[in-house]
Amino acid sequence: MSARARLKRMFSEEGKCFDVAIDHGFFNEFSFLASIENMKEAVETVVRANPDCIQLSLGQARHLQNIPGKHKPGLVLRTDAANIYGSKLPEYLFSEVVDHAIEHAVRLDAVAVCVNLLMLPNQPELHYQCVKNISKLKTECERFGMVLMVEPLVMLPNEQKGGYMVDGDIQKIMPLVRQAVELGADVIKADPCDQIEQYHRVIEVASGIPVLVRGGGRASDEEIVNRTVKLMEQGAAGIVYGRNVIQHSDPERMTQALMGIVHKGDSAETALAVLNGEGGAHV
Repeated sequence: MSARARLKRMFSEEGKCFDVAIDHGFFNEFSFLASIENMKEAVETVVRANPDCIQLSLGQARHLQNIPGKHKPGLVLRTDAANIYGSKLPEYLFSEVVDHAIEHAVRLDAVAVCVNLLMLPNQPELHYQCVKNISKLKTECERFGMVLMVEPLVMLPNEQKGGYMVDGDIQKIMPLVRQAVELGADVIKADPCDQIEQYHRVIEVASGIPVLVRGGGRASDEEIVNRTVKLMEQGAAGIVYGRNVIQHSDPERMTQALMGIVHKGDSAETALAVLNGEGGAHV
């Protein structure tokens, strides 16, 4: 079956998408729970702002899909739990896909599933697990017409930064993005590089597969807005932001500001005006 129908639900007519990730509780880290302790409230807050998609885990997807009505964001189902995000790496690292993930995704009316392609220094076995996970999911995605979003994630040595710190080296990001494409990704969810003006190289190496850029850790309004404008100018198909939305003092307004950048091509000045309540919201 073709995934085209779900891709059309996920992306606008212009091929743009803003996915708000609220799946952080899947990873067993206390710091990730900030602002999402009450998931029902967190999901309802984001739904009101009307992004294209919301990324949730198997156990929390009900908070989105139980909302009545046909006008709500699409569900992107996170399929794998990993234990790599703490300040100290455990002795045994894993990235485990939930059982029958694609059947769960179909049952929950998801538009896509998301899975990691992790690259940690000196951890080839973890990378091998991820390659196997993607290969198995790809087979099932093809069977059910499910969109496969792969998240290539290059991380710095844990002792250097400690806990979920991404490596912005474009020479490491590009080959991992390309590997995700080669493994059959329908959508790429990738990190920004250190020099944003070089991000068109990541877009190019993705070979026509749409690239949504991760938001990472919390940043100032000015930083996240300016970065998003530059990434869209470099050819990104959209963004997947989590903590920079849900941990913001006004998640709804932040979502509206970012939607304006992604879908309307708003400038940083216009987006900041929306954030400050001085401009119209794009919903």
